[in-house]
Amino acid sequence: MQLMVLIIFAFRALLNRTTVKIAACACAALLSSLAVAQQADSADISRGAYLARVGDCVACHTAGPQSPPFAGGLPLNSPFGIIYSTNITPDPLTGIGNYSLDDFSRAVRNGVTKDGRRLYPAMPYPSFTAITDDDIRALYAYFMNEVAPVNHKPPETKLPFPFNIRLSLIFWDAAFVKHKRFKPHIDRDAQWNRGAYLVQSLGHCGACHTPRGLAFQEKAYSESSPLYLSGAVVDNWFAANLTGDPASGLGRWSQADIVSFLETGHSNQIAVFGSMTNVIENSTQYLHKDDLNAIAHYLKSLPAHGEKPAYKPDTPSVSRKMSAMVTGEMEYPGAGLYQSFCAKCHKVTGHGEPGKFPKLAGNSIVLSENAISLIHLLLEGSKTAQAKAGQEHQEMPGFAEKFSDRQIAEVLSFIRNSWGNQASPVTTRQVSSLRRALQKKP
Repeated sequence: MQLMVLIIFAFRALLNRTTVKIAACACAALLSSLAVAQQADSADISRGAYLARVGDCVACHTAGPQSPPFAGGLPLNSPFGIIYSTNITPDPLTGIGNYSLDDFSRAVRNGVTKDGRRLYPAMPYPSFTAITDDDIRALYAYFMNEVAPVNHKPPETKLPFPFNIRLSLIFWDAAFVKHKRFKPHIDRDAQWNRGAYLVQSLGHCGACHTPRGLAFQEKAYSESSPLYLSGAVVDNWFAANLTGDPASGLGRWSQADIVSFLETGHSNQIAVFGSMTNVIENSTQYLHKDDLNAIAHYLKSLPAHGEKPAYKPDTPSVSRKMSAMVTGEMEYPGAGLYQSFCAKCHKVTGHGEPGKFPKLAGNSIVLSENAISLIHLLLEGSKTAQAKAGQEHQEMPGFAEKFSDRQIAEVLSFIRNSWGNQASPVTTRQVSSLRRALQKKP
């Protein structure tokens, strides 16, 4: 009997030691799992912060330089009226603090808020619908854990009838949005696919650079259409043609030119201006070099979308005109104004000063079929981007008070048809029309 009791006690002791050992192992495994989970969360947050840069979320969802980031309230011009951006900080009352991952995904990729309201497509969800599940999770982790909550209710968007009926966006969405995640093309390399993904989804380049239809829909969402990234007018600027057109597009740009432009706002071809300045300052200058090269690689693969302008610098007529300009033997309309106000920076040769003042000879913006950006620049001037790796900050003055509509038309027509540039002349009517539009702008 005593022996049996001893055996039972020994068995219990062994069992207790084993239980403790198993429990210790379980705790260690649990702690290890928690550590891995924390590392994964940290990695997601960091990646989400980078992806928010790629998407340039801060530009539209921040009311101004002195406003808290992502708190919304920026007025966005649309053909139907002003649309105010929303608060996307994790504030539970005025922001997205009570959004689940599914709620967040539905808003970003489907354009529908947690309470079921339809978002106006000024929020580029038709592009964001291509974002992968992994990237949505990373963005959600960043906004919920890293962005400071701000209790701020932006002004309410009040568009005129019938555009104020948000339920009508159900039909707009069904007609024009392709709710598909990006799928790599098996016939393309990894760099091309990465570039295509960034351009078509988070980068939402088509939102500005692709022409719109009568219902304000983008006419294309990928390179499968020749209209994709072929250029469009946005807020009185012409968002450039990014196809391979040799005159107005990227046909004569090298991949390095594109990378330099996205990183600094300068390239061997042009200097940044207009709303693209904000894109470089808030977004593309922060992209990893591999991603910049991937974007450039993808853009260089796009075929030309035929336009009428051309660049032919080696014809005899160009040499004769250049000689006449230098000697002053012949006066072309607009040439005198160019010599007096433009040649100091852009030079008589139209070659500018590399890294400082863009060349006008062969400049793809100068050769754009739509000259609205050139007129806008001459009327209001522009500033180059303040990028961390950029050249010296430059500013071009506006000439709205100095030049008449006729003078602006003449000098721009001269620029668009000198040094081998061959583009349609600018008319006085085009200048006066834009001048009136800019004067009405709030």
